[in-house]
Amino acid sequence: MTAAQVFTNLSAWQVIAWGLLFFTALYLAGGFGMTALTRFLQRYGIGKVLDTRPLKPDQLQREWRQSFHSILIFGLGMIVPWGFVQLGWARFAANPSAWQIAIEIWGLLIWNDVHFWINHRLLHTRWFKRFHGDHHRSVVVTPWSTYSFHPVEAMMMGNVILLPMVVHDFAFWSLASVPVFSLVLNAIGHSNYDFFPAVGPRHPLAASRRHHLHHARPAGNYGFAFAFMDRWLRSEADPLPVRPAPARSTHSAP
Repeated sequence: MTAAQVFTNLSAWQVIAWGLLFFTALYLAGGFGMTALTRFLQRYGIGKVLDTRPLKPDQLQREWRQSFHSILIFGLGMIVPWGFVQLGWARFAANPSAWQIAIEIWGLLIWNDVHFWINHRLLHTRWFKRFHGDHHRSVVVTPWSTYSFHPVEAMMMGNVILLPMVVHDFAFWSLASVPVFSLVLNAIGHSNYDFFPAVGPRHPLAASRRHHLHHARPAGNYGFAFAFMDRWLRSEADPLPVRPAPARSTHSAP
């Protein structure tokens, strides 16, 4: 029996239970993994921390609490794509080739950025910004900020695979890859670490720098892993001003 058949044959409660376990495991792996990676790189002088200010006293506890609520929403939300399949609104590809899966993952990666930009831009409008303030309370971001959302934001960001499912018969593993690469890229974006300081701000490897700038200056940089949406729609954030070095005294010591 294939993975797609196993998923289709699960009961609603089993889908929810597996969804909760899946997103909990993703969040813990992303948080602990990215924290360990940035500490390792910092120890060996590879890359640099973007914002050295200390965290707010209750920041981590707040991020964990809000992320727990997001995990509940993501896990419960697994019932929706499962329901699409049960109702015949969506189907999984039969016997997809490795090439098909690879192409579909690449297409979903691009769609993920488009979907994120649209929803993120909405969250910075007058009507929706009330739901995005929880996330922006983390000015100095951490890998634990990745799921730190208001429930409405979690629902907006968590529906990324629904539209693709109804317009194309994707392989099961292509769709299953979306929350995985989304979490990895989200953890990078919230790592507060510049892994490749030498690359330009539009480079894909500068994603953490772009998202750090968005938290420091929220008007702009609404994209996710790539810069193409901000570039095309002219929503790139202005760089932060360079802090002048403290002036040296011109007086000689007595």
